[in-house]
Amino acid sequence: MSEQKMDVERGHAFDGIQEYDNPLPRWWLFIFYTTVIFGYGYWMHYHVAHTGAGGVAAYEAEKAEAIRKAAASKPMTDDLLLALSKDPQTTAAGQRLFVQQCAQCHLENGSGKIGPNLTDDYWLHGNKPTEIFRTISKGVVEKGMPAWEPTLGGERVRSLAAFVISHEGANLPGKEPQGERLGIIK
Repeated sequence: MSEQKMDVERGHAFDGIQEYDNPLPRWWLFIFYTTVIFGYGYWMHYHVAHTGAGGVAAYEAEKAEAIRKAAASKPMTDDLLLALSKDPQTTAAGQRLFVQQCAQCHLENGSGKIGPNLTDDYWLHGNKPTEIFRTISKGVVEKGMPAWEPTLGGERVRSLAAFVISHEGANLPGKEPQGERLGIIK
């Protein structure tokens, strides 16, 4: 059996009560020191080094996720597509898809190659967000634009439309203007 430490008398009494110096249990000390070390690490990670997502970043991520879920369950509206065009995660996903699927005809920056320049103020099939979404999802077969919704699905088409909307009005040099000048949609 392990030897147990005896209570150490402090050498004074108060109101007839003798005070002893009792050692704390080891399990209590272990939890205490672990909590102190964890607290220091947490403070360094989130508040000093800023390597972790803070409360505001977590809130923004949840808010963006809620917008994406709302977009998936609601019918497409101009306001919803404009909100998605301001969401960095949605536009980043749309940009990746644009580079993979659309850059062959519109170039990676959208300035046009075979397809029209998507960054100027001229539009062939309407400049409203829902018209842009419809053009991407249904395509324009007579001009060589495929319908992307059957291939990519509704959510990915929404992110593509959000990316195109976010770059509208950038007026990048590229293919000459085509269609009707309808201006900026924002």
